[in-house]
Formats: sequence, structure tokens, C-alpha cells
Amino acid sequence: MKKTIIVILALTITTLAQENKLELSGNLSQDIFTSQQNFQFDNTETSLVIKKRSPMLAGGLSVVLPGAGQFYNKDYWKSAIFVALETAGIVTAIVYSNKGDEQTISFQNFANSPDGWSVDKYAQWSVDNANRINPLLSETDDALQGVVDENGKLISWAKLNDLETAIGHYYSHRLAPYNDQQYYEMIGKYQQFNAGWADYKDSDYPPNGYVYPQQVTATNSWYADERGKANSYYDISNLAVKILVANHIISAVEAALSANSYNRSLNAEVKMNSNSIGYNRVFYPELSLSYRF
Repeated sequence: MKKTIIVILALTITTLAQENKLELSGNLSQDIFTSQQNFQFDNTETSLVIKKRSPMLAGGLSVVLPGAGQFYNKDYWKSAIFVALETAGIVTAIVYSNKGDEQTISFQNFANSPDGWSVDKYAQWSVDNANRINPLLSETDDALQGVVDENGKLISWAKLNDLETAIGHYYSHRLAPYNDQQYYEMIGKYQQFNAGWADYKDSDYPPNGYVYPQQVTATNSWYADERGKANSYYDISNLAVKILVANHIISAVEAALSANSYNRSLNAEVKMNSNSIGYNRVFYPELSLSYRF
């Protein structure tokens, strides 16, 4: 749709007379002759400056702050929507990141507690049951030597990892170093670490103890759920960050396109027209504005 507004500024003999304090006689012919003697119309060049919008500026503003480019374009409702999305995204990302951190600290502290998981207990049980899980390993095999001391305390983390590799079968992973993020993930994710939990008892798994894929202990299952909650919080936070990035990009593109569309829809033209009144020619400028929407 195109809407055109025409503004006509006419200079008449009466106006000229008022501005120059000319007394009119009431006789049209006499007044026209008098006006021709006293007034001279100049050809004046007229220029009109139409302020256009910069697509680059609009897009750049929205890259920095979504909605800023829309505000520059005077699209205030769009600006409010992008600002609201940005605010919601930032708040969500921070809140759920903090919740994930708190949950992580909570389940890690539990794992390190006496009621949690013990690498010593896991290592001793692995040595005792290596031959049962993998009959190819004998009790005198080198892989079983130097892993734990006589009191059941872990001697060498590297030897434990070698033993895990030698056992094979459902011993699919080598335990990550203590306090590492993977350490806390593995002990609750993989069933080979079930025997390290405080509530594990061989008597609960007759005749010889746990064998995959038997049900893990209640503590192991609970710990896996707690770790899963932390991951869920982090997933929500990461999704919010992705939405924030998309909000910046979409806002910038929309602002640039809107500014460009505005520039193409707005046109203006100024021209000088004239009319003859008797022997006198009256000049007037005509301003034509058009806007497509």
C-alpha cells in the first residue's frame, strides 16, 4: 500500500500584500499591476533532507544488546520482546548453572564421605574377584600384584588401572584420578564400580558376589540420580546460553532488514509549480511524501 501526502504552500497576492504592508485598492486589475511593479519572484532552489536509517548501525546495536536496534528503528514492541528474551535467558543460565554447581558439590561430598564410595574397597574387591570375572587370570598373575597392601589399602593407582584392563569383560573403564570430574562420574555411571560403595555386601549377591548385569546397590542408584540432576541443571543452563546467542543473531538480522525496508519505503520529492492570476504568475513549492507499508 502506498500513501502520499502533498503539501502546497501557495504565495498569493494577498499574502505578499500583507507581508509587505501593501494597500490594496479593491480593483483586481490595478492590484495585479501594482504587485508586478513591487514584487519580483526569484527562482529559489529548494532541498529536502530525509533522515534514513542505517542498517549497519541497527544490526550492530542488536548484536551488542538485542532490542537496541529495534529501539533505534522505533519498533518499540519488537525491542521489548528481544530485551525480555535476553533477560530471561541470562537469568535462566545463571540460576541453573548455580543449581548445577550446588548439586555437584553435594554429590561429590557424599561420594567422599564414609557412607559414599571407597577406592580401597573397590581395589581390594577387584583383586579378590579378578579370577572369577575373568578365569584366564590366576591368583599369581602379575596384574594382581602390587595393587593393594596387606591392610587392603590402595598402593598404586596405575597398577589398579592395569588390573582393570586385565580383567576386561564388564570392567570397561580405567578409574580416573581422584577428585577428577570423570572420577565422580564413573563411580556412579558404570556398574564395575558397584563394589566400592559403602552399602555393598557380597552376601547380597550370592553365591560369590556381584556379577554384571545384576542390580546395583541402593546407594549407587541414588548417587546416579543425584549426578543426573546436576547434569540436567547444566543442560538447561547450556540451552539458555544457546538461546541467548540465537537472540543476538536474530535481533541483529531483523533490525538490519527493518532499517533497509524503511529506507526503501520512504520517498520525498520537492518541486516548484506556478499558476497565472491575470497578468501575474504565482509560484509555490510542492512537497510530495510517499510511504509504502
